[in-house]
Amino acid sequence: MAFGLPSPPMLDLRRIRTEPDVVRAGLARRGVESGELDRVLELDERQRALAAERDDLRNRIKGLSKQVGALHKEGKPDEAALVQAESRALGEREQELAAETAQLADEVRDLLLRIPNLPHPDAPDGASDAENPVVRVVGFDPDAYGAHQRIPHWELGPRYGILDNERAVKISGAMFTMQRKGGATLARALLQYGLDRNVDQYEEVRPPSLVTTETLTATGQLPKFADDAYSVTRDDLWAIPTAEVPLTSIHRDEIIDTAELPLKFMAATACFRREAGSAGRDTRGMLRTHEFDKVEVFAYATPEQAPDLLAEMVARTEATIGSLGLAYRTLEICTGDMGQSHHRSFDVEVYAPGTDQWLEVSSISWFADYQARRGNIRYRPGGGGTAMVHTLNGSALAVPRVWAAIVETYHRADGGIDVPPVLLPYFRGSDRIA
Repeated sequence: MAFGLPSPPMLDLRRIRTEPDVVRAGLARRGVESGELDRVLELDERQRALAAERDDLRNRIKGLSKQVGALHKEGKPDEAALVQAESRALGEREQELAAETAQLADEVRDLLLRIPNLPHPDAPDGASDAENPVVRVVGFDPDAYGAHQRIPHWELGPRYGILDNERAVKISGAMFTMQRKGGATLARALLQYGLDRNVDQYEEVRPPSLVTTETLTATGQLPKFADDAYSVTRDDLWAIPTAEVPLTSIHRDEIIDTAELPLKFMAATACFRREAGSAGRDTRGMLRTHEFDKVEVFAYATPEQAPDLLAEMVARTEATIGSLGLAYRTLEICTGDMGQSHHRSFDVEVYAPGTDQWLEVSSISWFADYQARRGNIRYRPGGGGTAMVHTLNGSALAVPRVWAAIVETYHRADGGIDVPPVLLPYFRGSDRIA
């Protein structure tokens, strides 16, 4: 799997000015029309012209102020008053220009926040998820599963008292879930296992579950995906859809010492998503929920470090899923299916025999400097000056669908659900959910 070095910095306004055709071509690969980009160029040109006029007026006003002082010293108050009147008139115009310039700058920023990242040159072209190429399939034999494993987890869960969505809905409403007994233990065990698998290289963090608008904007969730997020309007806070959001902002508005890179973090948190776009999708059992637990891994890196980090994150996730004894496959995400912030992205899907589906359990993504630019996260490369870091993240272990695949895969013909061997240390001496 080749990951390659990136193209130059993404969605830098200077690059849009100097290489508009390159940016248009990158957006076209994603199926995005260049109307917003053209509008950025138009507004930016106007803003720069007005800013130049504003700055010219400021210089003239400074010169007139000096004249006023000199005329007063020379005992020419009438001439000084005339020059002062001219300065006031220019000052009013300068204030108008300053307000127009600021408004145009805000419009340009708002448009830039909505324009997606450019794909990596090696990212496969495609229009939808149907064109995501499969990189590899591991451990899958459709004929190896017995009839007892072909029972969906939403039937097995209530049978063994480990999934009680009926009461979860009573408590919180539709698309909330509740694990009980061995099911709750399994969910907790998966979280701890996900952390333990990555503790060798990743610093554990427990970030806040509520974040500011600025924090959610830095990762690209806002403004485009506001309808998918839970907001606490009274306090201008948002419930995190993933730990990627707070982890990205740990060093927001900071300059990181180059010697510290790459910086690697991991976090186990609850994640909250409205799933506004889930109409028509299967939401039974644990397949799609408003709240779920997940272990996330995240890294700040230099552009040179990022490709190897992406490969490492993919390999770590594959190894974790494989160690649970689950069949999985890895797909590379095509340009038409990429998330807004993604530069290059891979999904790991687990096979759930009871639902006879491949379930996405991890998305591992490289964002180039797209998020860092929004969060103003920099480092000092050799040669002086600063540059934007690159960010990467991945779902090291998302509980719901892995939970579902384990319950179905490990269901026994004579009843009960075996505990995967690697999870036995977390089950208080029990080796079966019965």
